[in-house]
Amino acid sequence: MTITTELHSELRLDLAPPVATITIDAPDNENRLNPESLRNLGAVIDELRTSTDIQAVIFTGAGDQWFSAGLMNPAIRAAMTKDEVIAYVVDGNRIFDELEALPQITIAAINGRIVAGASELALACDIRIAGEHSTLMLPEAKWGGFPGAGAPHRLPMAVGHAHAIELIASGKVIDAGEMARIGFLNHIHPKGEVLAAATELAGAIGANGPLATRGAKRIARARREPGFRAARELSDSLRHALEWSDDVDEGIAAATEGRPAKFTGR
Repeated sequence: MTITTELHSELRLDLAPPVATITIDAPDNENRLNPESLRNLGAVIDELRTSTDIQAVIFTGAGDQWFSAGLMNPAIRAAMTKDEVIAYVVDGNRIFDELEALPQITIAAINGRIVAGASELALACDIRIAGEHSTLMLPEAKWGGFPGAGAPHRLPMAVGHAHAIELIASGKVIDAGEMARIGFLNHIHPKGEVLAAATELAGAIGANGPLATRGAKRIARARREPGFRAARELSDSLRHALEWSDDVDEGIAAATEGRPAKFTGR
């Protein structure tokens, strides 16, 4: 039996123990999270943390076009104060850290385009699968910034240093085949079959011993924790300095006005 709960007008939770599925449902806004839906996502992650019935959690987006466009774009940023931007990024960092720390095995079912902060949500998951039509982009450098909710420290662990730096520094788009080749994805599935594949995988995980699956995840996380913590703290420190730079102001202005940015490194 599946129990569906609308956590927010743009967020849905389906419980079918041992599997929970969280869907970002904002197709008119490219399945983008906003401050309210992000906080609600944090609340449901906190509830799942203590669940003994749920052993696998799937994250996906509604429809077949967008997994999610993330947290912000230049237009959204331009309407926020710098303090509001920092608070939003800090919230995203904290919530994605809590997602990564869930005792359950987590699966990102990428059912279309995945951009900016959405990639950081997916990177906080244990397993990532995608539709063959999916694409990935981290565009923050084009806006004068860097991904602030986990990509600079999680992406190298997934794809290696060179691939991670290339993706972050170039802001280029890659397709599902390239995502799989560099190690961002575990599997590729036909369009329209991603959620079913994730549900089958989650069911197989959930049928196994929870002491075994949760224990294995704890060991894997403990192995990388010391270096991860230092990188995470550096990311927050640099983010505060970056937000008040001339380059960020220029990057957002240029993107909003539809012109090339003229960065000065200040």
